[in-house]
Amino acid sequence: MKIEHNRTLYKQRNRIERMFGHLKINRAIATRYDQLANSFLGMVHLATARYWLKFVHAA
Repeated sequence: MKIEHNRTLYKQRNRIERMFGHLKINRAIATRYDQLANSFLGMVHLATARYWLKFVHAA
């Protein structure tokens, strides 16, 4: 039995879920050491940039 789904939406959702999985490898983000929202967001930006640079460097 085939279940109907939006393939594009599923791909985007999967991509975002995988990115958050990779971000949670960073301990400061997984445990949320930062008390202030701005500090936490800054750490998320740094971790995201680090994650993105791996792919840019590999390409």
